[in-house]
Amino acid sequence: MENLTYNSIILQLEGLKVSEQSMYPVFLFFLFFYVIILVTNIGIFVLIAVHRSLHEPMYILFCNLPFNDVIGNSIMVPRLLVDILRPPSERSISYVECAIQAFSTHTYATTSHTILMIMAFDRYVAICDPLRYSTIMTNKMVITLSASAWGVAIFFISILLGLTFRLNRCRTFISNPFCDNASLFKLSCEDVSVNNLYGLIFTVLLLVSSMGSIALTYIKITAVCLTTKSKTLNSRALKTCSTHLAVYLIMLISGFIIILLHRFPAYADYRKLSALLFHIVPSILNPVIYGMQCTEIRHVLIRVLCSKKVRP
Repeated sequence: MENLTYNSIILQLEGLKVSEQSMYPVFLFFLFFYVIILVTNIGIFVLIAVHRSLHEPMYILFCNLPFNDVIGNSIMVPRLLVDILRPPSERSISYVECAIQAFSTHTYATTSHTILMIMAFDRYVAICDPLRYSTIMTNKMVITLSASAWGVAIFFISILLGLTFRLNRCRTFISNPFCDNASLFKLSCEDVSVNNLYGLIFTVLLLVSSMGSIALTYIKITAVCLTTKSKTLNSRALKTCSTHLAVYLIMLISGFIIILLHRFPAYADYRKLSALLFHIVPSILNPVIYGMQCTEIRHVLIRVLCSKKVRP
């Protein structure tokens, strides 16, 4: 029978459905990749922060990405790991903790888009207006772009969740491995049409602005490369833009898979797993792609590793 306890401060989280036989392998699977996320993202963040040769706008803006990956996964994955080892009946969570998790989840997803948008702007200026690059991409501009990426995300997500927090709750069961906005407003027995409408408008606005700005940026970059016919410029554009585009496409495809699976209730379990992988897969690949593809980062990393080997 459905629980109709009103405005309960304790909720029941479904967690990840695993059998007793697969419980520990699944736990180790997520733990292993969580450790990789921490090591690679914190490692590349520290590498850029410590080495002055990497104190360029491109890499400083990129630092927002590993920071976002670490924060976004650290609020969700540890709780998921604990719940995997618990019986389903003991997977309770406070409403405040659930709200914080939902806020971080949506901020993580939104900021992933806005960070890649400001990084696309940096690549546009570097390739299309290289003579004015140092004049435009000043320290003030880098701080402004970074603050905008986070500020815009936090502003819109605050409204999204504010509309949910106003609702009275008559249910306590969250049918998801982690808390998100949809899971929270589904706890209400009130009219949630405003929540659905705002969520739809916000999602469309985010995707259109994200895909539109990045598509426009790459069209202009391609036009410049074709017009100048400079091998040096084309090579530089290919190296830097292919890295950025690969990271963006991985994030975009992961998100679209989740949206697509929402249309098929029969595949609810696959959707829940995809939502987890949306956090984990891009967070693992982002530092690997940038570390391997960006020559400057790769050279600094090699120097650091070699210097440690030669020490007595």
